[in-house]
Amino acid sequence: MYYIYTLKPNLKKTHMFNLIGVYECKIDAKGRLPFPVAFRKQLSEVLNDGFTMKRSVFHRFIELYPMCEWKVQYEKLVQINRFTTRTDDFIRILMAGAKTVELDPAGRLLIPKDLLEYSGIKKNIVVAAALDKIEIWDKDAYEQVVKYDPVEFEKSVEEIMGGSFNK
Repeated sequence: MYYIYTLKPNLKKTHMFNLIGVYECKIDAKGRLPFPVAFRKQLSEVLNDGFTMKRSVFHRFIELYPMCEWKVQYEKLVQINRFTTRTDDFIRILMAGAKTVELDPAGRLLIPKDLLEYSGIKKNIVVAAALDKIEIWDKDAYEQVVKYDPVEFEKSVEEIMGGSFNK
């Protein structure tokens, strides 16, 4: 008899977020984002722990993780074998521009210049919930991404969600 052992990282979450909302805001000349009050309320338990802000992988926007959620992502990353060039390069690129940030006393987040440049954010932005993280977009870029063909979206819903809950 053979036994197969798999190692699973300890990814115990202390908080479960169901972030909801899409808000339009304007950043000031210094790159400060007035963090939406609705998100402050939803994250009130962990707001003082700060956030990790980083480049997105698939589009040009900024991902904002509450620190407890970032720790879950980080634990997944440290499980990856770092002894290959491809993996090492992947992690380097994935983490490029990642920073820890906190709300200032006025309830604003300072978006670092390199992340503003990467995301193409000028002044008008969209701050959108994405399950356990928040996305920060240039408003025009966000509007382009959320445009959809209803027929194609219906196909995606069937393909992605169709059998998910029927097990």
